Amino acid sequence: MTEKMSTHQAEEDQRNEEILIYLNGEILPKAEAKVSVYDSGFMLGDGVWEGLRLYNGTWAFIDEHLDRLFEAAKAIDLDIGMDRDGVKNAVLETQKANGMTTDAHARLMVTRGVKTRPFQHPSLSQQGPTMTIIMEHSRPNLPRPIKLATVPHIRGLPMTQDPKLNSHSKLNCIIACIAAEKAGADEALMLDVNGFVNTTNACNFFIVRKGEVWTSTGDYCMNGITRQKVIDLCRENGIPVHERNYSLVDTYGADEAFLTGTFGAQTPVGDIDGRQIGSGTMGPVTERIRGLYKALIERECA
Repeated sequence: MTEKMSTHQAEEDQRNEEILIYLNGEILPKAEAKVSVYDSGFMLGDGVWEGLRLYNGTWAFIDEHLDRLFEAAKAIDLDIGMDRDGVKNAVLETQKANGMTTDAHARLMVTRGVKTRPFQHPSLSQQGPTMTIIMEHSRPNLPRPIKLATVPHIRGLPMTQDPKLNSHSKLNCIIACIAAEKAGADEALMLDVNGFVNTTNACNFFIVRKGEVWTSTGDYCMNGITRQKVIDLCRENGIPVHERNYSLVDTYGADEAFLTGTFGAQTPVGDIDGRQIGSGTMGPVTERIRGLYKALIERECA
């Protein structure tokens, strides 16, 4: 039986038992960083979040991550309680307190805050937002390409729970991942409402066919920052790239497939629904894109 894996699998690091966590202006030991059971995020998944990656002392693309965070907060009418510089300073203060310089991952979360009573209405959140930053030493550890299984579950639609919100409520993605695991895969490949290939439960999805890179239209998936960087790098370096509708038939016949995300950058996919993709290992186009992305990180995070 193949060993279980996930796209966010990291090396074990004992230092993570002693990390300090930012919570509403304080930096606290892990065991003391607690939120109320009345918090909107715990009770209802009412909040938004960002994932950030530290390379060589610099948080990669932090301004774009903050753009996405503040745009999502505005969309759900959530006042974060500080401006962009305040949020950035909170990240830097947490990094300094933990003595982190590289190979770290941060999850920055903002909820509507503590409720006065345990019900849904947002007017019951009267104490201001809850903001926390969990920062861990984190080096990806993926010993083989990812295996995906197609599931019937889809991401939220623009008129229901738009995936561009990066909301705390991830239940549909969690259910999709459970279904994929029960099918013997690592994670889930999710179609869009029209039956075209869309995304996975945790990352954006790409295929390579005859040297050309395909990804979904972007209408129904997370507006991934790494996704956009890959598209831009392809365009800048003469790699044909298409944001388009395509089917599972196109996907099974692909020469390569890979995922993108802040944590893993570009993660090769070797198997989808029991069909080997290409050689079953990282293909040459994926490898080239990974190299281009690494060079971009080195420029941005020098």
